[in-house]
Amino acid sequence: MQLISVIPAFALTALLLAMVPGQGVAMILRQSLVGGSRAAVFSVLGNSGGLIIWGAMSAVGLSAIFASSPLAFSILKWAGVAFLVGLSIQTLWELRNESGKFETSGKAKTSFFPALRLGLITNLTNVKAAVFAVAFIPQFVPKDFNLGWGIFILSCVQSATSMTWYFSLIAVVDKSAVFLARPRVRRILTAISAGGILFLALGLALSHPR
Repeated sequence: MQLISVIPAFALTALLLAMVPGQGVAMILRQSLVGGSRAAVFSVLGNSGGLIIWGAMSAVGLSAIFASSPLAFSILKWAGVAFLVGLSIQTLWELRNESGKFETSGKAKTSFFPALRLGLITNLTNVKAAVFAVAFIPQFVPKDFNLGWGIFILSCVQSATSMTWYFSLIAVVDKSAVFLARPRVRRILTAISAGGILFLALGLALSHPR
């Protein structure tokens, strides 16, 4: 199987993960609402760069670890399952929040480097991004494809997919900031995301070592 054949399914998976209302989404919406679309775009670039960094670190470490220790794979896999299930439960719990509002108070970072740095730091401190890179991306790499390169390439796909989703959010905010703040919209997105994450957890649980 060639790597290109798994990219559509992986891109959909990455999109579902990007849609989860978390710190990345909150940061970008806040930047857009408070600092404008220009500031939000700079932060998206930083956030997407963080995904590639996580992918590179995962690729360098996992190639050696998985080659020598199936136990390491199992530990990472079940850690990923536990995290995704927990994330889904936490996301569903948010449905109880009637207000469903993102935090938009405070001063936005609007110049290029501060906004870029904000996006990068937000991603590098996001455990969701780390677990996805370490425990989930490898499952999409075909067995006859180099694991390290496969992880890195797919992390670039994830970065591009997330960037597309966030740019769409910025465009929507520009057109209708009030619409995104509606509790009903937030709750619908939350429910869809939670279901998608549970599906990802099931797929990871059924996966096998390379």
